[in-house]
Amino acid sequence: MARMTAARAAVEILKREGVSNAFGVPGAAINPFYAALKASGGINHTLARHVEGASHMAEGYTRTHPGNIGVCIGTSGPAGTDMITGLYSAIGDSIPILCITGQAPTAVIHKEDFQAVDIASIAKPVTKMAVTVLEAAQVPGVFQQAFHLMRSGRPGPVLIDLPIDVQLTEIEFDPETYEPLQAYKPAATRAQIEKAITLLNESERPLIVAGGGVINADAAELLVEFAELTGTPVVPTLMGWGLLPDDHELNAGMVGLQTSHRYGNATFLESDFVLGIGNRWANRHTGKLDVYTAGRKFVHVDIEPTQIGKIFAPDYGIASDAKAALELFVEVARELKAAGKLPDRSAWAASAQERKATLQRRTHFDDIPIKPQRVYEEMNKAFGPETRYVSTIGLSQIAGAQMLHVFKPRHWINCGQAGPLGWTVPAALGVAKADPEAQVVALSGDYDFQFMIEELAVGAQHKIPYVHVLVNNSYLGLIRQAQRAFDIDFQVKLEFENINSPELGVYGVDHVKVAEGLGCKAIRVTDPAELGAALEQAKKLAAEHQVPVVVEAILERVTNIAMSTTNDISNVVEFEELATEPEHAPTSIKTLKV
Repeated sequence: MARMTAARAAVEILKREGVSNAFGVPGAAINPFYAALKASGGINHTLARHVEGASHMAEGYTRTHPGNIGVCIGTSGPAGTDMITGLYSAIGDSIPILCITGQAPTAVIHKEDFQAVDIASIAKPVTKMAVTVLEAAQVPGVFQQAFHLMRSGRPGPVLIDLPIDVQLTEIEFDPETYEPLQAYKPAATRAQIEKAITLLNESERPLIVAGGGVINADAAELLVEFAELTGTPVVPTLMGWGLLPDDHELNAGMVGLQTSHRYGNATFLESDFVLGIGNRWANRHTGKLDVYTAGRKFVHVDIEPTQIGKIFAPDYGIASDAKAALELFVEVARELKAAGKLPDRSAWAASAQERKATLQRRTHFDDIPIKPQRVYEEMNKAFGPETRYVSTIGLSQIAGAQMLHVFKPRHWINCGQAGPLGWTVPAALGVAKADPEAQVVALSGDYDFQFMIEELAVGAQHKIPYVHVLVNNSYLGLIRQAQRAFDIDFQVKLEFENINSPELGVYGVDHVKVAEGLGCKAIRVTDPAELGAALEQAKKLAAEHQVPVVVEAILERVTNIAMSTTNDISNVVEFEELATEPEHAPTSIKTLKV
């Protein structure tokens, strides 16, 4: 039997579990693990500038391809606490990442040793497992169980905390005979699927609400096939956006209080049956439940049994992995179609497309300062269907979700549940690292951008190119808009006159200088007519220099983006002019019908 340190055994297991990339920051208590990482080879490591940044890089990496598991590494104490936000973000969106932390020696963990903290207890509420390994011989089993848990049931993150003496202890371990444990995923029965389809067939105006669980299960093609077999329009959730192309004839648009389409909400409110697959009925999607559920039946399919009935009681629930369920949905639907037993949904589907052609928001404005809607119009022109968009939260993300177009799964990579400011830069780096050939485009407001701006240096150091669209109004825009309900505009302005950049006026931070100081390229745009050329130039600069390129659009200070002010999807307030002629929305999915 081979003898090696427990740290080396852990690294060998990572490789045999399919890990090829890791993100982290070394430190004294995790140095034995880093020594094993170097000695073993085979795992590319990206040095972050902040440990929270490493955790979001791992998230972006996981979210990019089916089967990816991002790994983030940090030392003891504050490194682990810094990564808690990444763990929270990951568990909220069912994203498996592995967080590995160093720890003080076992004998002094409880003696207030330098940077000793009970990180396992801190992390437990936001992980599927969080454990401090006190016996070196347990390290292989703990890592094996970690990957088993991350892949089984509802995916999610794990934290493994390794005291320095445990890392250094030699154990017996044979990497050549190591095998990953088979993941457990609940699967629907045919009887359950037949009942669900019976309920669907009894309805007149059904919809499928497809969530991130379908993407996690790599089941988008099955979802589209089932929708096409039954002629059922599909509402992707924010986390499911891209499951079917935005221009698909069965794409009914997104529904919700904020990240929704006018036509999506209108079609949903006309429906009488909803089949939810891999979704969690998030509150920003549903709004008031009495409005959302009135007059319609629900079937809910979810991999996590306790998710069914958690928000509201469906008429029928099925605990199943989305792919396992959809394989049966397709099988049964094929048989029913061959027997001529599926209702004709063409008129209902056509009505959804009619709304899509008539209920549109205006994007074309020539105002200076730039109105944000124009930025997304120009992005639609500049970036094609292969683009992987990355964004987190704020008016920038909400408006982007209303106006951008996504055509493929995992091409809208969004932190949906936690929405931490600062997520976008490191997550985009993780995405670009996972798919170096992709056109990766990040979208941020100025505050999200400033939260972890230092991570741009990671892209410069490690040659990770992407384009970052920064919409700058020098305001906490979403919070300012929410404060309207309190009749205040308090502590949300970021404006100041920068003594080093007087040409900015009150826009404060000179993002171009900061980005360039971090080794990246940046372009500032003040005229909407110049946006298209700037985006094209950014693509060329990223390709030429292999670094992140920032395109900063200087926006008007105040824009209210469409959303409900009463928590009601039937009452979304349109603050701006609507599209009334085709040239008002030149990049809309369907040409406006007037």
